[in-house]
Amino acid sequence: MRPIQISKTGTGTTAWVPLNYCDPNFLVGLGLTVSGTITTDVEHTFDNVQDSAVTPIAFKHSTLTAKNANADGNYTVPVRAVRLNNTAGTGTSTLTIIQGGM
Repeated sequence: MRPIQISKTGTGTTAWVPLNYCDPNFLVGLGLTVSGTITTDVEHTFDNVQDSAVTPIAFKHSTLTAKNANADGNYTVPVRAVRLNNTAGTGTSTLTIIQGGM
């Protein structure tokens, strides 16, 4: 998968970014950059975000929560999709997602 960048200015969430959860070598690198005074969470779901009949349940990443400075993290077990959730402040958060594997 090519690197994907998503950004959110102000509070609220981005669209979900689906990942290849079926890859037997599931590895995802996450790079979070923050500008301004925004507080953001990286969230994931185990639900099918491509099914319009499903309302995905969001879970917070274990270490990329309530961030207001640049940070990085990863997923080593499969999740179906990720997104940003800016919870407070003003500014912009940007998430770079790189999925490795076969």
